[in-house]
Amino acid sequence: MTTRRMTVSQALIEFLAHQWTVDGDHRERTIAGTFGIFGHGNVSGIGQALGQLAHDEPGLMPYHQARNEQAMVHESVGYSRMTRRRSTFACASSVGPGATNMLTGAALATVNRLPVLLLPSDTFATRVSDPVLQQLELPQDASISVNDAFKPLSRFFDRVQRPEQLFSAALGAMRVLTDPVETGAVTIALPEDVQAEVVDVPAEFLADREWRLRRPRPDAGVIAEVVRAIRGSSRPLIVAGGGVIYSDAAAALRTLVESTGIPVGVSQAGVGTLPWDHPQYLGSVGATGTVAANRAAAEADLVIGIGTRYGDFTTASRSAFQNPGVRFVNINVASFDAAKHGSAIPVVADAREAIIQLNLGLAGHRVNAGFVAEYSHQKRLWNDVVDAALAPSGRDLPSQSEIIGAVQAASDPRDVVVAAAGSLPGDLHKLWRARDDLGYHVEYGYSCMGYEIAGGIGVARADSTRDAIVMVGDGSYLMMHTEIVSAVAERIKLIIVLVQNHGYASIGHLSETLGSQRFGTQYRYRDAHGAVGSGDILPIDLATNAESLGIRVIRVEPGPGAIVDLAEAVADAKASDRATLIHINSDPLLYSPDGQGWWDVPVAEVSTLDSTRNARAEYVEQRKSQRAYFGPS
Repeated sequence: MTTRRMTVSQALIEFLAHQWTVDGDHRERTIAGTFGIFGHGNVSGIGQALGQLAHDEPGLMPYHQARNEQAMVHESVGYSRMTRRRSTFACASSVGPGATNMLTGAALATVNRLPVLLLPSDTFATRVSDPVLQQLELPQDASISVNDAFKPLSRFFDRVQRPEQLFSAALGAMRVLTDPVETGAVTIALPEDVQAEVVDVPAEFLADREWRLRRPRPDAGVIAEVVRAIRGSSRPLIVAGGGVIYSDAAAALRTLVESTGIPVGVSQAGVGTLPWDHPQYLGSVGATGTVAANRAAAEADLVIGIGTRYGDFTTASRSAFQNPGVRFVNINVASFDAAKHGSAIPVVADAREAIIQLNLGLAGHRVNAGFVAEYSHQKRLWNDVVDAALAPSGRDLPSQSEIIGAVQAASDPRDVVVAAAGSLPGDLHKLWRARDDLGYHVEYGYSCMGYEIAGGIGVARADSTRDAIVMVGDGSYLMMHTEIVSAVAERIKLIIVLVQNHGYASIGHLSETLGSQRFGTQYRYRDAHGAVGSGDILPIDLATNAESLGIRVIRVEPGPGAIVDLAEAVADAKASDRATLIHINSDPLLYSPDGQGWWDVPVAEVSTLDSTRNARAEYVEQRKSQRAYFGPS
């Protein structure tokens, strides 16, 4: 057998460069490149291997410098979603804090079921120098390092304690990265001494290897049951999730709903599965849903979930579906999700393959014309509400809805709006009018503050023919704005719309509805009595902060023409070939239209505050709408 003598790091990096994902007739690199921040754990291991390969075979494994370990994971996840989970990046860190900085990114990837490969360095396998700098010591278990914290956050975890273990660890990692059911964060911990050790590497390990994405077809008998259930339903509703997008099933879904007339509500991850103006598209469903979708959900006798994991925002904390006889047909590649809510008919299959079979089985079937007229009327009413919310008001400080309207008006159909945390995801879910199935990128499985800019860079890397428009509030911006430097350094075009509202707008509003009066949610001085956040607004200039990082900045000044100026700024940014940040002030007390959804956030049972007692009474009343969702089988 032909072998090569290489270090463990050299072998791993070259192995990753030869892995390919195959999805039907589509083939692309599974690991598009490697992010790395180097320290004493990996500078002579992974760092050396990347540098050597860049010298010997430039382009075989592209290296990208990051400014924050968490951010490089977010960037990889943003890239992965845009490639429909076919491709991602590897992220290499040093020992200790460099490694644990990636924990939040690992959780985000696994929650959202998006692949990313993490390569945290670990302390010496030989223990010859224990304790090394940044090593965690636990007297009761000498085998534990900080990297063990990745175990509950990873879909696959391994630690290469001996060079020979690399082969099984690497192949196991690739298996999970390319599995639509199992995918998420994949972690291979690499002790710093092992990274630099030599191993005889078989030529086969370094050869091109293809990993074919599984697209399981549904059982014919189960599909026949689903067809009977739909034909027997008077008020069916499809809830489309991210699985529709990942399986590239938007076209098949459109054919299905156009032929049958079944309306569609979408989760956060499912926005874009139909264009916003499609007759069967009712918009978002659940806690941040539209009135049209939520009314259809409340009365639905059959809910057909396709590629959704039914998070609490989608089900409005199990209050969305109120029909006493409601049944669930859940189509999902993961049996775990297919069986949720006591599904009458769980369908374990790829979304596109299942929809194709439904199109065949439902040929000639169409829902009642009266039902179509009813939900179409609700759709028109909601569109009128959105039109009014998005229109400029002429206020000196516009609402966030108006800001969304200006960005929407200046964007192109294939542009991608990116958001993650705060009040923007809820408002975008209700108000953004997606025109492309990849045009809406809101990370809401983990809703991670700080994701936006890094995730937006990942979106821009994945498809340079689209403009990535990041919408971020000042709270999230302050969490992780330094990745702007990465966009500038690599000449990545990115448009950032920074909404300045001097605090945490989303939690401020939530706090108020729960009777806590926005405590601890505003960026203000302490007042004369020492109360937190009750004094004057802080003299923060985030536009100047952004300029100091090298990005082009456009300031939209407060005034009656702010929204018109914002639309012009977005058009200006789109015409530029540089990364641009647009700074605009908003009024956080102006809210988007109510969509008749609810979210279960418990209120204190006892309190000395009248506001809390009143909120508790309202909460008790709202909880009466929660249901177990176990309909007749």
